[in-house]
Amino acid sequence: MEQEVKIKPLITKEMTIGDVVAKYPACIEVLQSAGVHCVGCHVSYLETLEQGFKGHGMSDEEVDVVIKSLNVAVEESKLEQGKEFIITNKAAEKLKEILKENNKEGSGMRVEIVPGGCSGFQYGLELDDNTTDLDLVFEDKGAKIIISSENMQFLRGAKLDYVDSLQGGGFKISNPNVKSGSGCGCGQSFEY
Repeated sequence: MEQEVKIKPLITKEMTIGDVVAKYPACIEVLQSAGVHCVGCHVSYLETLEQGFKGHGMSDEEVDVVIKSLNVAVEESKLEQGKEFIITNKAAEKLKEILKENNKEGSGMRVEIVPGGCSGFQYGLELDDNTTDLDLVFEDKGAKIIISSENMQFLRGAKLDYVDSLQGGGFKISNPNVKSGSGCGCGQSFEY
């Protein structure tokens, strides 16, 4: 008879928001999705997660659900470490939806770095069903991403996400290779 091993969660409701954000940056997105947009607020850093969530009107059950989601995000971020290119669940779902709307199931999204923007470079994203021997193809979560080997040196370890905001939705790339502070006010261009 197999015995179930219980893993102790890394994040508990007694931890402060500041500690969670500092130790586990992957949690920021989950916190914001849960309606806790004051992640950068200096007051929230002193509150426990439970205090912060209850301050946003959450019930005990809702607090437990978010705590579980935070722990899942931390575990997923551990799995992502060392991956050449990361596709979030949200980006994969949106890409599959767009491909279906355009009758291009089986195609992928080409991710490129192109000259332009006010900081020198910007990302180019387009639906594509053609690959060459010089392309790398990443398939994850049912989505296909195509990156030329030339661009891969600049995109290694980057993450493709899909973000919904008040200004509209869109794909977003978080890239650890971009020079810190090199972006411009438009948020679309960068330098290496």
